[in-house]
Amino acid sequence: MYPSGISRRTVLRSAALGMAALASKADKLFSESHHGPPNIVFILADDLGYADVSCYGRPDLQTPHIDSLALDGTRFLQAYANSAVCSATRTALITGRYQERLDIGLDEPLVNRDTGLPLNHPTLPSLLRKAGYGTTLVGKWHLGMLPQYGPLKSGYDHFYGIRQGAADYFTHSDDLWNEDVKVDQAGYLTDLLGSHAVDVVNGYSKSGKPFLLSLHFTAPHWPWEGPGDEAESRRLRDRRLADFDGGSQKTYRRMIEDLDRQVGRVLQALHANGMTDNTIVIFTSDNGGERFADTWPFTGRKTELLEGGLRIPAIISWPARIPTGQTSNQVAISMDWLPTLLAAAGAAPDPAYPPDGINLLPFLTASATPVPRKLFWRYKANAQHAARDGDMKYLKILDNTFLFNVVEDPMERANLKDRERDVYDRLIAEWTAWNAAMLPEIDASFTSNFTGDQLADHIGTPPTSQKADNPPPRD
Repeated sequence: MYPSGISRRTVLRSAALGMAALASKADKLFSESHHGPPNIVFILADDLGYADVSCYGRPDLQTPHIDSLALDGTRFLQAYANSAVCSATRTALITGRYQERLDIGLDEPLVNRDTGLPLNHPTLPSLLRKAGYGTTLVGKWHLGMLPQYGPLKSGYDHFYGIRQGAADYFTHSDDLWNEDVKVDQAGYLTDLLGSHAVDVVNGYSKSGKPFLLSLHFTAPHWPWEGPGDEAESRRLRDRRLADFDGGSQKTYRRMIEDLDRQVGRVLQALHANGMTDNTIVIFTSDNGGERFADTWPFTGRKTELLEGGLRIPAIISWPARIPTGQTSNQVAISMDWLPTLLAAAGAAPDPAYPPDGINLLPFLTASATPVPRKLFWRYKANAQHAARDGDMKYLKILDNTFLFNVVEDPMERANLKDRERDVYDRLIAEWTAWNAAMLPEIDASFTSNFTGDQLADHIGTPPTSQKADNPPPRD
């Protein structure tokens, strides 16, 4: 049984509600509140697959606290990540724009290059801070290293967490920070982040100031260590944390279940402080699932532009303004959250850096009709391109090209490129025009993919060449 009678079938087939709402009216409705501007708690999981929580269909674990957000708000059924890896998506999330507009967005993910989020670029925290919000990041940053870059340089008042892409859950790999100072603190990392987030909520409740808490967990990203797995942590010392001889479904489940417990602690802190009603809580993931993830009903995973690498859970709760227990078929993407949350706060983007994302507030009222979206992706490893327009998706992997109806065929099996040649040609032309407006790929940027010797279901897949793929503009 799935929570509240939710089945895998109903997850995909649930329809959004009624009439269209004008964005300008919705902005006004959502920003006017007897309670003042809403608080915002943005919870980001790391490498969580589309069906890795029980309200999206995972049958072998329970995530009651994450599920409660879905019962108290809206669950998106067609939500996408901006990229199939983390730092590229985080660039889009914090700026509201395609990551390919920035040098840091060329890395998949950021590993070795000395680049980061430009200090002069407006961000979600900097724009909210300008509107009077307190801003805190608890968890993973991964948008550039000190001394040039960091969360305190890009709009956050406070930071507690890690700066790189991953850390051991017990030793924290010499990468646990409080503000700009390294700290040595014992404990399981997911629990430490949850505890600090609770302290942040309690602190802001005393100040009376609206706040943004970005709670960016590292779970369930590798290394594959659940609570109590100190022996595995010791085994991995002096080895790559992204090991291919460790982990299991059982370990992965325990990592997600502990993530859910920490979400519950934060929700309880909001409730104890009387802040639940006028707090926006968002739960989502930075990209599709990794090797132990459940990406049902999609194929593909992290590092791939197949739906499994891009589709993510996305839930928003705001009891004061959003109806409870709703689902939405509105297509959404990570870069939508900046304009959405700014509108909710009564703030506005910087006109010199217009968002590529859209304000989702009109689709969160009780009378919103989904609108078609036109979205684009690229991924340097395996020369991957993708575009979605309405229900149709163009996909290129190496020299293989496809056209899918991803609503009727979410597993991407029926290649329609010959049957619907006009749509196929149009999407290629539109992807090429979009790509020409972005920064070109460069050989120096890092990219990664899974190979045949790493994952048995990737038979024959070679390592990436790391070479840029810059197709010429079409006439």
